[in-house]
Amino acid sequence: MKLALAVRELHRAEKSLARDLRKTADRHQAEHEVHYVARDLAEWSADHVRELARHGRDYGLHLDEDVPGSGPLAPLRSALAELGAGRPEPGLILLADLRRLHRKAAGVSLDWELLAQGAQAAKNQELLELASRCHPRTLRQMKWTNAMLKIMSPQILTS
Repeated sequence: MKLALAVRELHRAEKSLARDLRKTADRHQAEHEVHYVARDLAEWSADHVRELARHGRDYGLHLDEDVPGSGPLAPLRSALAELGAGRPEPGLILLADLRRLHRKAAGVSLDWELLAQGAQAAKNQELLELASRCHPRTLRQMKWTNAMLKIMSPQILTS
C-alpha cells in the first residue's frame, strides 16, 4: 500500500510548517499577534508530527517525533527583529513570511485530504480519524495566515 508514502510526506510537510511557524514567530516578535499565534500554531503542527510518527509505525516507518526548535539562529533573528522594528522592510519580510506560511499550510491541507481519501478507500478507520482530527487545525492555520495577510498588507504596501 502506498499509504505509507502519504504518511511520510505529510510528516515531512508538517515538520517543515512547524519549523517555519517558529522561525516567523522569532523573526516578528514586535508583532505580538504574529509572534504568539505563530508559536501556538507551530505546536499544533508539532502535535501532528508526533501523531503521524506513531501511526507511521503501523506501516514500518521510523519517523522522528520531535520538531527541532527554531535553531541556533533564533537569538540572532530576535535581535535583528528588534533593531529593524521601525524600518519599512520588516513589514515586507512579514508579508513574505505569511505568504510562505500560507502556501505551506495549503500544501499540508491538501496532504491531509489525500491521506483521508486513501484511508477511506483502504477502510483504515484509525488513519481516517487522525485526518479528521488534524486537518481542521491545518485549515485554521491557513485561515489565520490569510486573515493576517488581509489585515497587514494594506498598511505595509501603502506606507
